[in-house]
Amino acid sequence: MSNLYQQISSNNRKTYFLIFSFLILFIILGWFLSYLFQTPGLLIIAVIFSVLMSFLSYWYSDKIVLKLTKAQPIKKDDFRELFNIVENLSIASGIQSPKIYLMQEEQPNAFATGRDEKNSVIAVTTGLLKLLDKNEIEGVISHELSHIKNRDILLSAVVVVLVGVIVVVSDLVIRLTFWGGLKNKNSDSRSSIGVLLTIIGFLFIILSPILAKIIQFAVSRKREFLADSSAVLLTRYPEGLINALEKINNYPHSAKIANNAVAHLFIANPFRRQNDKNFLVKLFSTHPSIEERITKLREIII
Repeated sequence: MSNLYQQISSNNRKTYFLIFSFLILFIILGWFLSYLFQTPGLLIIAVIFSVLMSFLSYWYSDKIVLKLTKAQPIKKDDFRELFNIVENLSIASGIQSPKIYLMQEEQPNAFATGRDEKNSVIAVTTGLLKLLDKNEIEGVISHELSHIKNRDILLSAVVVVLVGVIVVVSDLVIRLTFWGGLKNKNSDSRSSIGVLLTIIGFLFIILSPILAKIIQFAVSRKREFLADSSAVLLTRYPEGLINALEKINNYPHSAKIANNAVAHLFIANPFRRQNDKNFLVKLFSTHPSIEERITKLREIII
């Protein structure tokens, strides 16, 4: 189990590193803009904004995710079997039972989010409850509980906010620049150093959305394998999760409630791709292939 604890520590380090990187990214961006347009206030604004967004991403990222996916809380009296599954598996895994939310979506899927075990949420789609039997639902819930116990959820939720902010801000700066909303007042802008900084700065702004996506993909896909393995150790029944993944994979339609910002949160990619074996598709995918995950699950010896 040492690898599991190492992964938990690694996820904590990645979360803080991601927030720190975000702070640095905005400070660099603010410095460039203040230099290029001779407006020192831009650097101050960038610093304040980066600190504010880092704070908000830590404390409110889960609420933002739930809002984006249109997930709503449900009552135990209406979904007693689902609540019993979550509560029993939570006891078995030694964590506090998370809140349960429902998404009005026909595609079978689910995700977990929150800051920690005490502030965690599991959201499932209506399609998951319709298409999967009890053993399969237990496999999915165990996978999501493993994300909570392994402390993947904060890292995954923070990515949603930080990546989104980087993309929006870079797009805004580009639009203002090309529309003439920002005027270059730098008298040194025609010097060799000024020209070089200008070129580097604009390349940085243009490439920021791509860099942001790379950060999103850098949230290791190995966490899915870890959660799969942890789920099997919890239920002692690999076929439950294997059959669930097969049913989810065989569903032909993309999820209507999902978008690129939250796709990496789900147990399986909510967007259906025609060729998951293509190198570029695999390179930029937020999840390892279902086939690969099932192969590894079948190798687990209970």
